[in-house]
Amino acid sequence: MFRLQGSKVLAVEMTGDSVRAKNGSMVAYDGEMAFKKLSGGGEGLRGMVTRRLTGEQMTLMEVKGRGTCWFADRASEINLVALRGDRLHVEASNLLAADAGLRTGTTFTGLRGASQGNGLFTTTVEGHGQAALLSDGPAVVLRVSPQYPLSVDPGAYVAHQGDLRQSLQSGVTFRTFLGEGGGEAFQMRFEGDGLVYVQPSERNTVAGDV
Repeated sequence: MFRLQGSKVLAVEMTGDSVRAKNGSMVAYDGEMAFKKLSGGGEGLRGMVTRRLTGEQMTLMEVKGRGTCWFADRASEINLVALRGDRLHVEASNLLAADAGLRTGTTFTGLRGASQGNGLFTTTVEGHGQAALLSDGPAVVLRVSPQYPLSVDPGAYVAHQGDLRQSLQSGVTFRTFLGEGGGEAFQMRFEGDGLVYVQPSERNTVAGDV
């Protein structure tokens, strides 16, 4: 159903089914398609209420029809993730599309979300199907194991999946350690067993340059 055309355009072939995609990300389609804006982005009342309270921006549209629809967003790189009953945590701005077999919602992330200025909730995608993630530059997938925890710059974080525990670290930063000054005042730490997706470019965060 999902396939990449190059690295920056997602083609979704539909036979009467539907897909959720970032609002305004459709660049072309053939066949017959119907578009519907989804308020709140997540499913159910909880998804709508938490986004209104925290200001997290994830506006999705539902595309349904027969034919092929192409999606892109500001020439960002697109990364396909296959889910087999597990859950993916992703920054709202990094989610391009999810097929009809997946449920979208929100989950509480505590201080990590507050440090980024993205609210106290992050987007979840779970079930069986494919999701398309956006990244500023080609995303790198890093493995976390019980023996090797991982620390990530909040501005480079895109998503994670698996049995991972997430916490916030403060103190000496990567850039301070290198003598460059500034940089992120916090780092995200992942422990357990799973995958973390990072991008080779940093978004602006509240934690930056503290």
